[in-house]
Amino acid sequence: MSATEQEYKNHIKELEQQVRLLKEQVDFLTRKLYGTKSEKTSTLEIEGQMSLFNEIETCADPDAHEPELVEIEKHLRKRKYTGQREELVKNLPHSKVLHTIDEREQICDNCGSTMVKVGEEFVRTEVQFIPAKLKVIDHYQETYECRSCRKNGTPYMEKAPVPYPPVLHSLASASTITWLIHQKFELSIPLYRQEKEWEALGLRLSRATMSNWLLVVYRDWLVHIVHRLKLELLKQRYLHIDETHVQVLKEPGRKNTSDSYMWVYCSIRDAVNPIRYFEYQPGRSGKYPEAFLREYEGYIHTDAYSGYNAVSGVKRCLCYTHLRRAFVDALPKDIHNSEASKPAEAILRLNQLFNIESELEALPPDQKKKERLIREKPLLEAFWSWAEKSAIGELPKSKLSKAFHYALNNREGFWNYLEDGNCSISNSLAENCIRPFVIGRKNWLFSGSPKGAEASAGIYTLVETAKANGLAPMKYIKYILSDMPGSAFLEHPEYLDDYLPWNPLVKEFCR
Repeated sequence: MSATEQEYKNHIKELEQQVRLLKEQVDFLTRKLYGTKSEKTSTLEIEGQMSLFNEIETCADPDAHEPELVEIEKHLRKRKYTGQREELVKNLPHSKVLHTIDEREQICDNCGSTMVKVGEEFVRTEVQFIPAKLKVIDHYQETYECRSCRKNGTPYMEKAPVPYPPVLHSLASASTITWLIHQKFELSIPLYRQEKEWEALGLRLSRATMSNWLLVVYRDWLVHIVHRLKLELLKQRYLHIDETHVQVLKEPGRKNTSDSYMWVYCSIRDAVNPIRYFEYQPGRSGKYPEAFLREYEGYIHTDAYSGYNAVSGVKRCLCYTHLRRAFVDALPKDIHNSEASKPAEAILRLNQLFNIESELEALPPDQKKKERLIREKPLLEAFWSWAEKSAIGELPKSKLSKAFHYALNNREGFWNYLEDGNCSISNSLAENCIRPFVIGRKNWLFSGSPKGAEASAGIYTLVETAKANGLAPMKYIKYILSDMPGSAFLEHPEYLDDYLPWNPLVKEFCR
């Protein structure tokens, strides 16, 4: 074979590899665009559709009950059980409406005699919607004078105390700002849409005014509690961390199209005092978690992003959900293809770990650690042994090759969760914590300024921490804004403990 022919063959081989990579990329992007977004669903489909496995055998349950169906107007629907409606409305206030016959019409049609009431019967229950309405409160202050002092030439007067407002010289009340926060940070309704709702209620309230109110209450009151929560969080030995991009306008020295980041630091699921702390930063560099966690010692749960390597003095527990996701992304479009066997096997091996974790979930940490070493450690050893052999010969830069390298290059981090029963196999908790922010970002798209982004991070901290502690965020924010203004917390920082979500009084008023 001549040198020219060999060159042609090598060139053809390179082109074939490029075609395979491009086809894989097209299939991957098509699946991302049009396919299911649930990783769990994808995994179940793999188990059911691969020819290596039998869906009937794996999903059958001889103890499963047949659903009871009733035919109504030729449509099959699930039977409704007694008490379902009562359960739905049991916590709502009830009022009774009694329908009567007018006294002038209480005449018997047969004989013309006057009829008398003999009883009443229940007909139905319905829920009534009462639209919100605004009410203006005009505050007046009484003044008192001591007449005796006045006669003695030493006049003395005293005014009645007035609650301190959350925003000076404005129409804002604690309930008004609480509703703004509920709409924007819980329901993800941007201020320009709230503008229309306020106008429909009879008040022309611009988004600029609403934004100013939020910035002021965060600067004057809420930021102090947020900082207090950060101190409490850093005392905890186990954290979950994640980050997502956000567009922030008017950042010094940066284009408006530049990506900034919202970081979230979370307590573990079983923490006594759970905290969800959001922090805005202009970038994704490792210097940001390094600064946040300076002098921190403990375990952090993260993905394999190399920026976290800048954090010293910690043990990183990498996320098996991310690892499984890498193999899910490596599945070809046709999962009956022989090329699907390796990623499918990787997913099934990893699913064995998740299944064991669900069984161990209720165990105390020490017992959980023992069970993991007995049941999961052999599976991990087998997985990495298999991964080392299976990675050989895979097409460089392919999804499957990247998945194997992701596993093999970060092996130590994936093993660390075995050291402590308080650690988790997954960082899904942090992803779930940051999801409300991601949903909100789809609606409001960007933050108007760095100060706005910082305020948003702080308010998300309070809202999500309230949820984690079983509080109603609206009640919690209103409690803070009603009670904190006028408090001497600057002179006595210990007063801030009264506003932490696990304070007994806060729990009593804000559940």
